[in-house]
Amino acid sequence: MSVVKAVRPGELVGYDEDVLLWSQQQARLLREGRFAELDIERLADEIEDVGKSEKRELASRVAVLIAHLLKWVNQPRRRSKSWRFTIRLQRERIALALKITPSLKSVMRDPDWRTDAWLEAVALAAKETGLERDEIPDAPPFTFEQACDPEFWPD
Repeated sequence: MSVVKAVRPGELVGYDEDVLLWSQQQARLLREGRFAELDIERLADEIEDVGKSEKRELASRVAVLIAHLLKWVNQPRRRSKSWRFTIRLQRERIALALKITPSLKSVMRDPDWRTDAWLEAVALAAKETGLERDEIPDAPPFTFEQACDPEFWPD
């Protein structure tokens, strides 16, 4: 049985005690200019995590997009409206993410990030198609720019 600690009005809680309440309190302290009471180290970590989260979300979308394009290339007889919808949706979401957070464009140029996204796409495509790993190329048969281009449909 867990014990819930009662918090008195004005009492600050630690990050590990209640992250939601902690974040609300930290935001309030910032707005009130009460900088000496801030949990600076944790705040810095949380701010960095926002950027990491954006990168992970973009990588996930790119991996799903590329996986579906790989399916499109490797199983042309199984192409479906669902695959086309997923490809279009991921392209739209990627474009929106790049519009809202333009610095993500530089992330997409990072070779390590691209490798991670590619490997995730290959794993996803293999899982969803039953293709063996050696049936999928070692490198994308199209560029990341082509993959994100709404007019590009590999044949």
